[in-house]
Amino acid sequence: MRSFFRLLRIAQVLLRYRLDELVEAAHLFRPLRLVRGVVAPSPPEIATMPRGVRVMRALEALGPIFVKVGQLLSTRRDLIPADVADQLALLRDRVAPFDGGTARSFVEQALGEPVETLYASFEREPLASASIAQVHAATLPDGREVVVKVLRPGIAERIEADVALLYAIGRLAQRHLPDAARIQPLEVVAEIDNTLKNELDLQREGANASLLRRNFEGSPDLYVPEIVWSHSKESVLTMERVRGIPSDDVAALDAAGIDRAKLAAKGVRVFYTQVFRDNFFHADAHAGNIWVDAGRREEPRFIALDFGIMGALPPRDQYFLAENFAAMFARDYRRIAELHIEAQWMPATIRVDELEAAVRSICEPYFTRPLSEIMLGEVLVKLFKVAHRYQLTIQPQLLLLQKTLLNIEGVGRLLDPKLDIFAVAKPVLDEILRERYSVQTLTAELRKRLPELIAQAPEFPRLVHDYFAQAVRGEQTLSMRSRDLERLAELTQRGQRRLVFAVIGAGALVCAALLAALGGPGRDWLEVPASAWAALGLAAAGFAVALKR
Repeated sequence: MRSFFRLLRIAQVLLRYRLDELVEAAHLFRPLRLVRGVVAPSPPEIATMPRGVRVMRALEALGPIFVKVGQLLSTRRDLIPADVADQLALLRDRVAPFDGGTARSFVEQALGEPVETLYASFEREPLASASIAQVHAATLPDGREVVVKVLRPGIAERIEADVALLYAIGRLAQRHLPDAARIQPLEVVAEIDNTLKNELDLQREGANASLLRRNFEGSPDLYVPEIVWSHSKESVLTMERVRGIPSDDVAALDAAGIDRAKLAAKGVRVFYTQVFRDNFFHADAHAGNIWVDAGRREEPRFIALDFGIMGALPPRDQYFLAENFAAMFARDYRRIAELHIEAQWMPATIRVDELEAAVRSICEPYFTRPLSEIMLGEVLVKLFKVAHRYQLTIQPQLLLLQKTLLNIEGVGRLLDPKLDIFAVAKPVLDEILRERYSVQTLTAELRKRLPELIAQAPEFPRLVHDYFAQAVRGEQTLSMRSRDLERLAELTQRGQRRLVFAVIGAGALVCAALLAALGGPGRDWLEVPASAWAALGLAAAGFAVALKR
């Protein structure tokens, strides 16, 4: 019954802010439209508000958890209109703080000791208060200044109840929305559910901060505060206190004498380094979470805060995304189209030339502008929208990255309106990719996996023997539906001799790589063992015979 009244309250707020299309989608709410003036009177000024503003105000009226949901939905520009996404991205947690005495008791309960023992001082009034947690200033017994993040009382139960309502709304949308198959509302709710639950684990946030700090240890571009693990648990997080200027406070940055042009270029470099070097990026990079170190004028750096939402890409998606950026920098539209199909982000039935033309129609108007006016984030958003016409299938991590790129570029343009994204991003990406796919990196990766390969090597001859024994007995069959593929299977079965030599060549190539790796680190390519060269020659001979007509 409580959930039912909460659903009615949601419908009332939606009607008050004239979001009739959302009420229309849920048949349960439709009768309420007949009595709008009684159950949800709407002030005249609301009718003049843009749609995105009305959605934002409705979420604020529904409470802090729905504000958090709005923030998360702002990343799903593939599902919601741009005007709504832009407004949702502006949502900030404006939540009244809970009592400082309650925070102290929570800290003592989580850490198992009195606050007076744990900290030399603990300020009762919070520095900041948000929907999930609030932050208090404190000092450790050794004199270090820290901040203590404490979860709000009953927040886990509140989130569980509100997420249950979201699932109920999602089921209604799944049943009644005409485009439900594409939007997949239940999957969107599941994504929100997972993100909110992750934010409830402050120990996980601390681990995120530790990894990001390690990735940028000693960096002149980004500083990450240190986590105090002895004073941290799932519901309490203690970290080094830092001070800085919000990255969108241009007046304060100018007053501090910060070189904004240099800072803007560093922001772009930090983003591409996080994504393509480390594959671990801050995915909630708005001005409240990204500060500027006021003490470094000539060599400014950013300070990162709040590590509850971090992003990472599967290696395959990371590779294809990097290649897409490289193709975009080169204005190679056909390559972009080929990569989208090769990555299986869209069906293989799509004609490459048709997709190439669609990509060109999006990118070319941007690339005719001065480079300082091009926003790669906007280009990426429009590419995703075009791709949806061709049945794009995309992972949430890519959408998180898209939102982060938009945030970073927005801050960069604010700091330096003449920022040339291409001039900054291209050499950074080129350098990272050269290093990531260099012979040295591949050799190091092979050496890391060498114990696993050696452990499996004794099985290789038996597997090859079993395969050919089955082939001789006619037990190797290949079942295919396509006539073209059946024809290919026939040709393969006739070419057993070529297959044998191809397998020999592949095996010899693996042996050559292993022998080269065993030669030790730091060797020049001319110093690899003679046995590796011999194996490489055998591999070449095997492939030559296999390819001979």
